[in-house]
Amino acid sequence: MSQRSADSSLVRSIGALALAASIINITIGGGIFKLPADVAQDLGATAPIAYLLCAIAMGLIVLCMAEAGSRVALTGGPYAYVEVAFGPFAGFLAGFLLWMLLTFAMAAVATVLVANLGVLVPALSSHVAGVIVLAVVYTVFATINIRGVERGSRVNTALTIAKILPLVILIVGGLFAVKGENLAVTNPPDLATLARSSILLIFVFAGIEAALVPGGEVRNPARDVPRAIAIAMIAITLLYAGLQFVAQGVMGPALAGAKAAPLADTAGLAMGPWAKQLLLMGAVVSTLGHVGAMTLAVPRTLFALGRDGFLPAAFAKTHPVHRTPAFAILVQCGIVLVLAATSTFERLAILANLSTLVLYAGCCLATWQLRRKDVRAGGTPFKVPAPAVVVVLACVVIAWMLTSVTRDEWAAFGIALGVAIGIFALRKRRSGLQLL
Repeated sequence: MSQRSADSSLVRSIGALALAASIINITIGGGIFKLPADVAQDLGATAPIAYLLCAIAMGLIVLCMAEAGSRVALTGGPYAYVEVAFGPFAGFLAGFLLWMLLTFAMAAVATVLVANLGVLVPALSSHVAGVIVLAVVYTVFATINIRGVERGSRVNTALTIAKILPLVILIVGGLFAVKGENLAVTNPPDLATLARSSILLIFVFAGIEAALVPGGEVRNPARDVPRAIAIAMIAITLLYAGLQFVAQGVMGPALAGAKAAPLADTAGLAMGPWAKQLLLMGAVVSTLGHVGAMTLAVPRTLFALGRDGFLPAAFAKTHPVHRTPAFAILVQCGIVLVLAATSTFERLAILANLSTLVLYAGCCLATWQLRRKDVRAGGTPFKVPAPAVVVVLACVVIAWMLTSVTRDEWAAFGIALGVAIGIFALRKRRSGLQLL
């Protein structure tokens, strides 16, 4: 069955506000509870400005994604945009990058979960205890999702409601404890440091690529995708910049050393122990929500790759009773558990962002190609103003951020991409699929 015939059976019921809410839900995971300290260590008082600069860079990228999403009404998000623009080989690599970045992101957020649990419950602060906690968490979420997608969706909705409230409380209450001297810029960072911090910051802005996957169920892609992206990006940028501003203003130089739970430490200093406990619980709830949402969504990528013959057929098999991709769910949870247990948040975030930025570059180039081919999803598509300038600037910004990636990180990425190319070559040999 082709993508278009498969998508024709889907109900187009997602509007602009619902899609924006989905982007916000997926984007605000656990990274924001950890990154303020890492960014403050490198950038000091300039950190809040760095969020705004990163948002501008992301704005160039999401402008391209908005046009691509308004032109391609297929399920798959960036994977579909690149495939329609450049063919199945480029599309498969984009799909593999999407799975890879989401897997690294899942593992990175899992490390934030155990870090906050360790502060909330000191008995769980050891590495061994953290691995046991993650094993239990992923066993529970795997079981929930194997037993039915409806159960997974209900759990995710319940966890999402409690995600934003503690962060808003921190911004509002923390403003009264901000000290002006903590926001004074005394030693501006150089461009190399800013690039390394920016590639970390991309982690907390990433999420649009996952939220746009259900493109086949958006009511009016030409209108709703650009509106949803604009609403979500404005809301997320204001929230993130506000959190970093308050954390820096309250904690000052001490923020860089608050590695375990910087926002919780900020809340405790600004409003008292009750606020610190609230933020710790909010971080746990938020990361659990991210774990639940990603455990529901990401294994479906493995299922699709198995369905299309790129992975063993076992990945495409469903549970005989619950009709869920049980094998794909178990494998995905196992991979994430191993990654989270053997690496750090910073390393996982960088690897996720490396995949994200390469995928974003592909989407920017796909936007140009989709416009050149005049691909339309129905209705008048959104058009990027001054497309030559925006696409080139977006690619330049991406290339600048990638200059901070280390040789070892590029090597790990290259090995993973080589495996993907090998998988595609084997599939081509069996089925005669065209490379381009």
